[in-house]
Amino acid sequence: MTAKARLGALGEQVAAKYLKQAGFKVVAQNYRKPWGEIDLVATKGGNLHFVEVKTVTKAENVLHETGEQGDDYEPADNIHPWKLKRLARAMESFMLDQNIPEEVDYQLDAILVYLSPKEQVLKIEYLPDIF
Repeated sequence: MTAKARLGALGEQVAAKYLKQAGFKVVAQNYRKPWGEIDLVATKGGNLHFVEVKTVTKAENVLHETGEQGDDYEPADNIHPWKLKRLARAMESFMLDQNIPEEVDYQLDAILVYLSPKEQVLKIEYLPDIF
């Protein structure tokens, strides 16, 4: 597993724990289709939440998709329109695969996880209904 993949997996574990502590029930992780992946799927109050998780370490200056570099990098910067389109298609597939009626309320959320270089959680940011 690459360092980037390991960081992402750790962020997803942190996000799943955060959701559970906030009263969500995590019903799926890493739902994959050729056209997209959903990091977490959770339910709360009869609503279905598809969750995109973005993780960074505070000390690293991660490159933006635009090639910019700097301390002002935010993981949400990597949730682009093309990513949202792929997520929407994966969400539709999940609902079909699980026989979830179209009437069920659902939304796309994001969780941003900030870790220290020693992989300690510095900050978790929950962004509801981003799409």
